[in-house]
Amino acid sequence: MKPNNQHPTRQDAALLRKTLLKLTAAQKTLCVVVVILVALVWYKLLNRLVAFGRDIDYGGLHTLGVQTIALLKQYNPFFWWAVVALCTLIIAYFLYVFVQGTQRRVRVKQVSEETVAMLAQQLSEPALEVLRWAWTDRRNPITVGDLQRTAREIGHGRAAKITLVRRHAALIAPPSITPRPEKTLPEV
Repeated sequence: MKPNNQHPTRQDAALLRKTLLKLTAAQKTLCVVVVILVALVWYKLLNRLVAFGRDIDYGGLHTLGVQTIALLKQYNPFFWWAVVALCTLIIAYFLYVFVQGTQRRVRVKQVSEETVAMLAQQLSEPALEVLRWAWTDRRNPITVGDLQRTAREIGHGRAAKITLVRRHAALIAPPSITPRPEKTLPEV
């Protein structure tokens, strides 16, 4: 282990980032590929949709009147672009749900024993304290989510907060009570 100092080092943060990147690379790659493919397909479809709207002939609606047909032709592009915008929002929402779901699945993925051993050897003691703090469910193995929380908390100064909590606890701890010797009553 590294020498014990009060704060995690930059190497600790870099090691956690590198480890998390290895553990989440497949999920990130999948999300990027899916988003790009959906965007490309949607771009082709939206061009077709707008072209379809542009080519609509309202001549068959002559019973509605000339002014109505002129109004339909005038506002036709706006209607189709509104349809495109609405569909884009719906697709974006489903992509967002997909990405969030893959992130949730990767967060609960268990970390291998080899990875935990490597982190235990290379992280400084303050960084290990933050990892112990982030690992709340001791009945289950350490997960990627625990490592993500550790990395986030190291960046937000959790090690110093843990040290301060210990100092506060020591300051307000009840004084140690030493039992008084019991008085023995004389036998009668």
